[in-house]
Amino acid sequence: MQKEENRKSFSGSIGFVLAAAGSAVGLGNIWRFPYLAAKDGGGLFLVTYIVLALTFGFTLLITEIAIGRKTKQSPLTAYKKLSKKWSFLGVFACLVPVIIMPYYSVIGGWVVKYFWAFLTGEGIAAAKDGYFTGFITAQYEPMITMIIFLAIVAVIVFRGVNKGIESSSKVMMPILILLVIAISIFSITLKYTDTNGITRTGLEGLKAYMIPNLEGLTWKKFFTVLLDAMGQLFFSLSVAMGIMVAYGSYVRDDASLKKSVNQIEIFDTLVALLAGVMIIPAVFTFMGREGMEASGPSLMFVSLPKVFEAMGGVGNLIGCLFFAMVLFAAITSAMSVMEAVVSSLMDRFHLSRIKAVIIETIIALVGGMVVCLGYNMWYFEVDFPTFKAGQILDIMDYISNNILMPIVAIGTCIMIGWILKPKTVIDEVEKTGQKFGRRTLYIVMIKVVAPILLLMLFLMSLGIIKL
Repeated sequence: MQKEENRKSFSGSIGFVLAAAGSAVGLGNIWRFPYLAAKDGGGLFLVTYIVLALTFGFTLLITEIAIGRKTKQSPLTAYKKLSKKWSFLGVFACLVPVIIMPYYSVIGGWVVKYFWAFLTGEGIAAAKDGYFTGFITAQYEPMITMIIFLAIVAVIVFRGVNKGIESSSKVMMPILILLVIAISIFSITLKYTDTNGITRTGLEGLKAYMIPNLEGLTWKKFFTVLLDAMGQLFFSLSVAMGIMVAYGSYVRDDASLKKSVNQIEIFDTLVALLAGVMIIPAVFTFMGREGMEASGPSLMFVSLPKVFEAMGGVGNLIGCLFFAMVLFAAITSAMSVMEAVVSSLMDRFHLSRIKAVIIETIIALVGGMVVCLGYNMWYFEVDFPTFKAGQILDIMDYISNNILMPIVAIGTCIMIGWILKPKTVIDEVEKTGQKFGRRTLYIVMIKVVAPILLLMLFLMSLGIIKL
């Protein structure tokens, strides 16, 4: 394994926070968060999400970062260093980014395609019915855009922790934040009168997003909102996929983990909330409440281009800025996913960074091509307990997000909460002399609350528990 004294580290807490926040701020924030907020009563979902971020999310996030810094190892080897009996968690934690990277690269390629379309003034064409379906079912173009996206990410990761990940994050994250704020402000100011003479404004859409809708609220509905918000935290905070363990291993021993985690929470929650402000008022203004119900790829690649088209002359520019922002978010997330695998290969098999990057790039490239073919030559349908999959991408997403990630999270809680005891993480957080401010909360969450909530989420994803 790499000698700890020779292991690269982030040059400072700002570099680590921006890199970790960049990992957290990804496509899950931008297309999943607004949809869930619109579906789950607007402000009700927001309040629930924020409370969970400060408790459940904080617990998982600080645990993984502390594991990484304490062991100075990547996910594949970190768990084994803490407990040989629990080394299987490291294997699962490493498998998650291995599975995610190929299909994330494909989706990143979709973003490249749309950014280029709006950049070259073809935004109107991108808004036409059938444009998205025609693109993703094409035989070669999705592969080409996937390769472009993957190459960008691989070059950044090849450059290393400081010159690659940290330097890129310091450039892309401030630009991303500025674009998010600018588009959010623009979205609120929109006004549109449809063919029926009904006028809708972005401000009305903002109210629908921010104000809690408690109409018809039952315990069953609230529990659905709770589990939706908790599931979103996996995407938003990049937990249970080995990423924060890998990034934690690069954090200097004199850095304040508590302060860094607080800043990551603020960054992530702010961008997630602003993603809703960017999207929901705009979609509401031009497409009404029905348009707000779109989720996943259909929201970003079908609904929003139609919104940009309806804006008129300025729509192409706004669309270009929007997809530039999405591209930055996708790159910062993808490079953290790749780094989790690359660092694991380096630590476990003593490989150089260049060899590890080449191996992971080849795996992602082959897997990405298989995902692309899943939309044409290899298309098939299969019924899962909780949804009907129509592509290879759906299957990979289901295995990584619905099976492996909950197992890793539950196992981590049991290992730290009951086997090694919470003191393992608490001591790591307090070794710089700062007190663990949410110590009691952390102990209760890691031992009892988090495992129970995670188990319920896991059983729901398997279709064993139905609401």
